[in-house]
Amino acid sequence: MTDEGSFCLVLHSHLPWLPHHGSWPVGEEWLYQAWAHSYLPVVELLRKFADEGRRDVLTLGVTPILAAQLDDPYCLRAFHDWLGTWRLRTTHAAVRWARRDPLLRDLASAEYRAAGRALEDFETRWRHGFSPILRSLVDSRTVELLGGPAAHPFQPLLDPRLRGFALRTGLDDTALRIGAAPEGVWAPECGYAPGMEHDYAAAGVRRFMVDGPALRGDTGAARTVGDSDVVCFARDLDVTYRVWSPKSGYPGHAAYRDFHTWDHPTGLKPARVTGKHIEPKHKRPYDPQLADGAIRKHAKDFVDTILGKLRTLRAERGSPGLVVAAYDTELFGHWWHEGPVWLETVLRALPEAGVRVTTLRGALDAGHLGAAVDLPASSWGSGKDWRVWDGEQVSDLVRAGAELQRDLLSTVDDRASAFRDPVLDQLVREALLALSSDWAFMVTKESASDYAQRRARVHTEHCYELAKLLRAGDDTRARELAARLRVDDGPFGAADARQLRS
Repeated sequence: MTDEGSFCLVLHSHLPWLPHHGSWPVGEEWLYQAWAHSYLPVVELLRKFADEGRRDVLTLGVTPILAAQLDDPYCLRAFHDWLGTWRLRTTHAAVRWARRDPLLRDLASAEYRAAGRALEDFETRWRHGFSPILRSLVDSRTVELLGGPAAHPFQPLLDPRLRGFALRTGLDDTALRIGAAPEGVWAPECGYAPGMEHDYAAAGVRRFMVDGPALRGDTGAARTVGDSDVVCFARDLDVTYRVWSPKSGYPGHAAYRDFHTWDHPTGLKPARVTGKHIEPKHKRPYDPQLADGAIRKHAKDFVDTILGKLRTLRAERGSPGLVVAAYDTELFGHWWHEGPVWLETVLRALPEAGVRVTTLRGALDAGHLGAAVDLPASSWGSGKDWRVWDGEQVSDLVRAGAELQRDLLSTVDDRASAFRDPVLDQLVREALLALSSDWAFMVTKESASDYAQRRARVHTEHCYELAKLLRAGDDTRARELAARLRVDDGPFGAADARQLRS
């Protein structure tokens, strides 16, 4: 078989902390939909590859804040209920759609079977959380795991002390869950500021992701950053955008299931895209046979695109090249119903076409390392700079976040003690949640902006309430408040505020 070059698929799995903070349309429902329609099928696919003995299939980023939710007892119980409700909704759909289009009747049956499989999968494999499953995939080397800082902050906007603390906390939390800290990270939003490579080196991180424009599009090899030994990989936008871009991509094809069109009495999605400018009431019923044809077409197009890029790299460099494509895991299944099937089709077709499918670690082992580079400040957001998280639309969030960080560090420094303080620990926990990059993203993109503003404000207010009680010397009330808050906001139980002191 010919050696066309190497391909790395990187999946970034992330949702902000959602339990106890609303349900519909934004809140826990978001978590459970992504869990049912993306995490379950993608993990099932990876488990299938593991059973076949395949190694280095893809690089899987799992943010610590998502892992905390997928292991949380409350979330596990609530998700089990959600799956049962999903199956009940499909029986209602079968009755509601019985005399309508035959495609809708078939869809109701297919949804019932899918809900049943999800329930069985959860009850037999997931009831003890995600970590045991994830660890088996990491230990078998089916995937390479990427971690990240706690609660997914936009790191360039953090005080260096808090930035280092958040990174260590996230890596330590992953080590508790799977037995070892990952060597690579998915930097939240691919946010980078010059010098951050030294933070990574100090924390034991050896590789991280940036977006293609950070390397001016020269993404055919990994690069060491500055004078460090830390390596960056950049996603190839020419390839990545074939699937998903701000304006186009495969999921918008007319045959695929429409994400935005709901049958509200059942909570199911009965339509196919049909056309970009067609009103929901005029969209045609979903037809799996049409979708299967589109999957085959788009899988072939993706493989051909990768082959074309690798052959161009070989012609330019005289040696096999590297293509890295990166996506949110939630795209596959949650946003794009057919995504998991497309994913399996591609991952099986590429080796048959002579492409080495591997991980970031495997790419380095194969020698895909270029010259050192000085990276600019960058992200994978609009403009490839920081405007999504530091722009005029979110100036109030940026200002509040900077003030919160100053108050947090001052409070922690003032409470000198040799022992752990549960009040300070909760104060730090609330601050990390307040500084999640998701809130600014949602505001800038005008996606549930009110919810995002409220979440940032609520966690910030919790921080100030705790700090006020501590400064007043009212330790009893401070401990009571911290205990109440931890019931709802309790990720990263091992996080120790003493490590944040100057």
